[in-house]
Amino acid sequence: MAVEVGDVAPDFELKDQHGAPVKLSGFRGESNVVLVFYPLAFSGVCTGELCQIRDELHTLGGDGVQVLAVSVDSVFALRAWSEQEKYTFPLLSDFWPHGGTAQRYGVFDEERGIATRGTFVIDTEGVVRWKVVNAVPDARDIGEYREALAAL
Repeated sequence: MAVEVGDVAPDFELKDQHGAPVKLSGFRGESNVVLVFYPLAFSGVCTGELCQIRDELHTLGGDGVQVLAVSVDSVFALRAWSEQEKYTFPLLSDFWPHGGTAQRYGVFDEERGIATRGTFVIDTEGVVRWKVVNAVPDARDIGEYREALAAL
């Protein structure tokens, strides 16, 4: 079942690239969240998308916006990738149960065992205000994130 605009975002707790737990509901009342699901660390399109977010994070709303990037990769792979690319936001491991969070959001490709490219903009009350889901090879447009966040 896919999460739709207007739904309360399903809560989750996943470990970041340092092994620290990150809970979506921990951002309620504090900041808007850009929840970015991507297929795999170290892949070309994923690296391009997350580097663009890293480089343009200040244009997405500054301190009032938290980016959370989620894949089925292990914490260890995410740490190596984060250090290589100098990501400044949490990379969350949806490793076990395999793709469980992506499944809850309706962006898990069962055949391939990876998340598709789904992004959800979640407001400070925990409500999904915007979403986009692209096929695995199709990069998302960061300008759309900016527009969605500006509308909050």
